[in-house]
Amino acid sequence: MIVCSCNALSHTDIEAAISAGASRPAEIHAARKCRAQCGNCVPGMLCLLRNALKAAAMESAPASGAQRHHLA
Repeated sequence: MIVCSCNALSHTDIEAAISAGASRPAEIHAARKCRAQCGNCVPGMLCLLRNALKAAAMESAPASGAQRHHLA
């Protein structure tokens, strides 16, 4: 799906930039060697960034079924 029509950036282009370390829309544009023009893509980019952050947090969180041992 095209997220940035000015630069023809698809969601896979944006996800690749995020995977490479981009954490802001300006960094996504820089990673793809373009720049923001009209700004209509920013909300979509922010949504993809939030989803990536949530996914990363879920991967780093301990398993919910893990039992804790308490010493008394």
